[in-house]
Amino acid sequence: LVPAVSARTPPRSTRDCRGPPRRASRTEPPNRAPRMAKDPTLLSCLVAEFVGTFFLIFTVGMNVELKDTVWGGISIGSVLMVCIYALGGISGGHFNPAVTFAVSIVERLGGPVKGFLFQKLFLYWAAQLAGGIAGGFCYRSVFDKGISLSLNVAAFGVADVGILEIVYTFMLCFVVLNVAVAKENQPNQYFGLAIGGVIFAGAYGAGAVCGGCFNPAVTLGLDLPHLNHFNPKWSPLYVLCQLAGGALAAGVFRLVRSSNFTELKEETTEGARILSEFLGTFMLVLTVGLNVLAKSPAGAYSIAASLMCMVYVLGSVSGAHFNPAVTLAVLLSGRAPDMTLRRAAGYVVAQLTAGKFASMTYSFVYSGQSFPLGPAAGFGLGAVGVVEVLFTLLLSFIVLSVAVSTTTNSSNKFGFCIGACVTVGGNAGGPISGGAF
Repeated sequence: LVPAVSARTPPRSTRDCRGPPRRASRTEPPNRAPRMAKDPTLLSCLVAEFVGTFFLIFTVGMNVELKDTVWGGISIGSVLMVCIYALGGISGGHFNPAVTFAVSIVERLGGPVKGFLFQKLFLYWAAQLAGGIAGGFCYRSVFDKGISLSLNVAAFGVADVGILEIVYTFMLCFVVLNVAVAKENQPNQYFGLAIGGVIFAGAYGAGAVCGGCFNPAVTLGLDLPHLNHFNPKWSPLYVLCQLAGGALAAGVFRLVRSSNFTELKEETTEGARILSEFLGTFMLVLTVGLNVLAKSPAGAYSIAASLMCMVYVLGSVSGAHFNPAVTLAVLLSGRAPDMTLRRAAGYVVAQLTAGKFASMTYSFVYSGQSFPLGPAAGFGLGAVGVVEVLFTLLLSFIVLSVAVSTTTNSSNKFGFCIGACVTVGGNAGGPISGGAF
């Protein structure tokens, strides 16, 4: 595939691609390395954080005021995604004080954070909060009215709001650390999609309870510009819960990826694998329950996004099954030599335990409410069996194809493909069987 170079053919670096060969200059080495771009300055990093956070909060406010319950979460997650792709190479694309807090903790613990010093923490916070408040004032100029976070607290209670803000801020920061920091996942092209996908996952089910801030800059950016609605009693609660979620994400990242905190090459421990399966299944089942109880108009997309994010995050740890049917399929396929019967049993126990804890969580948030599985009106067990068998078959087959097979695996699209199976089955079969798969 590489053309042979004859003795009379000058090296490629000494030829002008638009004309005949030219002689190498005596003052310019013929094989000079390309000039490398300079590292971004601190000022450019702070401007990037201001700009990204500004557009994030402005988009949040516009969607909330327009009451777009179907596409609002997609809109907000999308603006986060595109800003991360655009500005991540400059500042890291945090746009969230909780994310910056998590990154700084990992740096202090000796993790694989390059170029971010703990001393930048407060400067990043200042840029993010300034961008958030500016975004809040801009969307207020359009509607001239405010958003009250206290309404969510009054409807569900302090504990309900606090739990979900902690859990989904944890999810957001944990995804950032795994797709943008963890050594095993570098380099990749899915980091922006995975991070934006957390908003797709949390905006609908959790958002119906707590408002879905997951970001101190969003909290203060929505509250502070509206002095007639500002309730300092609740904003600090939101901010503390969000920072707690960021700190928790850093701690769990240390447990799941301990090899990232040492120069020695270490194998993934069995405990890290089991914890990985627990975390992914917990977030998936919690998102399912919250969307069902909230009667979300975009439940299938939200649930699919939660699966996609956690597959991207933890696929390099445990394989990211999060489903006993998938674990069984991988075991029986024989394509994963490290998937022994003992490991598969441990995965299933972790998945079932996580599912139980998740159901207890969403039931607690909704004051004991839950929902049964069963055929929808007008359908029998036969119809349910057909739907569940075929869409579970589709999910398991796609996992084996894009994540296990050495012929058809995809290093960047695997999470999107696996999550999309839930979009397919949730919309096509969910109204009949409930879409458990």
